[in-house]
Amino acid sequence: MTTAPAATTPQAAMRLRELVFGAACAAAVRAAARLGVADKLGDTPTPVTDLAAELGTEPRQLRRLLRALTCYGIFEELDGDRFTHTDMSRLLREDAPNSLRYISLWCTEPWTWEAWPKLDEAVRSGRNVFPELFGKEFFDYLHSDAGESAKVFDKAMTTSSRQSAADFAAYLDLTGIDAVVDIGGGQGHVLASLLEKHPSLHGTLLDLPKVVAGADARLREGGSFADRARLVPGDCREAIPVVADLYIIKNILEWDDASTRRTLANVVAAARPGARVVVVENLVDDSPSMRFTTAMDLLLMLNVGGAKHSEASMVRLMTEAGLEVREVCPVNPYLHAFEAVVRG
Repeated sequence: MTTAPAATTPQAAMRLRELVFGAACAAAVRAAARLGVADKLGDTPTPVTDLAAELGTEPRQLRRLLRALTCYGIFEELDGDRFTHTDMSRLLREDAPNSLRYISLWCTEPWTWEAWPKLDEAVRSGRNVFPELFGKEFFDYLHSDAGESAKVFDKAMTTSSRQSAADFAAYLDLTGIDAVVDIGGGQGHVLASLLEKHPSLHGTLLDLPKVVAGADARLREGGSFADRARLVPGDCREAIPVVADLYIIKNILEWDDASTRRTLANVVAAARPGARVVVVENLVDDSPSMRFTTAMDLLLMLNVGGAKHSEASMVRLMTEAGLEVREVCPVNPYLHAFEAVVRG
């Protein structure tokens, strides 16, 4: 005897309809960011005809775009065919302190619309689909065939790094720490934030040669922190030639597990017993940002074959490498810090 399936609720059906049209929302956010709608809209409610004149768009089509975005809390429609800002729409302004304009563009770049439909293939095969789509690996394609997208990527990563660097510097207790190394630290925004906050601290930035060459001006020769900063070109998956009291690894352990194991093993090989290691990552579990981080996890599956971690997977890899993980602490709603020491 079989049991008839329970009837779906109208709310469930409507929610699923909304979700399968999710691309429309992402496209609308991208369009607003590219048009500069948030930048042109001032602090007072503005008639759509006036805003369209400022932007050089068709008023009727702009109204349709804005009305779609208001459904998600991005802009607000008022009487008199006027629109005004919301907290979310202000984040699309380029001059906003915590602007998400370039992140919004990066997550909706043209290549993403070709990659997402291949998600089932990536799940089935376990391989990233990017080389099959574009004939080369993701970063090779980005820098050789998609120059504008590469610029958007650089701006998005710079903006995101600056924002999270401030949160991390506020979180981190450096009591008893004289020397710190930021492994794979990009332009060095985290390191610069720490050196600014702690005048007696010395720090090292380790990253690939072309990345270190573009480090924050404050860390380079003639910069305000140059006398306390050292720039070391290198690949952390090959070696970490730095001895420090604290090793920071922030948002780079997104490769395959073998690469992550090599990096962690290199930290243990370089560090003294008892040295502190802080790994900072977005988590795909037990986080208020799971919708965001699991989406990033799927995108990593598609473009580079990487993955975001759960708390358990990160602790396992760190423990296997010879680290004693003592606690896992939230840095902000998107980031968690794994506090560890090198076992003696």
